[in-house]
Amino acid sequence: MASFNKVILMGNLTRDPQLSYLPSQTPVCEIGLAVNHKYRDQQGQMQEKVCFVDCRCFGKQADTLNQYMRKGSGLLVEGRLELDQWEDQNGNKRSKHRVFIERFTFVGGRGQDGQGGGGGYQQQAPQGGGYQQQQQPPAQQHQQPPAQQQPPAQQPPSAYDVPAGDDIPF
Repeated sequence: MASFNKVILMGNLTRDPQLSYLPSQTPVCEIGLAVNHKYRDQQGQMQEKVCFVDCRCFGKQADTLNQYMRKGSGLLVEGRLELDQWEDQNGNKRSKHRVFIERFTFVGGRGQDGQGGGGGYQQQAPQGGGYQQQQQPPAQQHQQPPAQQQPPAQQPPSAYDVPAGDDIPF
């Protein structure tokens, strides 16, 4: 059976990032993201619902988020949905969905403290193997002088070629 687990969210941090470390000294950053949904109700009034989403990232991403983001900062995250399960102090089984951040981009302008805006971070190489051909600047491209350029080679006639002056019946 096929499956696809991809989440893309853009919102504002609900609190300052919380940085901690695993026993292996790998940084872990947890953030809360508020995502707004605006719509008109049946009476034509604008309504707004807020969805609060917990997110987590590891490694260099965790350090970067902790360094540059603060409560209220805009952030676009791309990741996958994970289900955390545990038992509480009373022995009840609990569960919670969380987004595991694979990529993120800072959004919005710079705040009063100079935070936010521009840039982005991607932990892994993009999926699908993109290729971008690099071109040389026009001044460095090699061109033959006009006198040495050869005329285009003659192509044999095709069944689709129509002699000049012939009308096509449709």
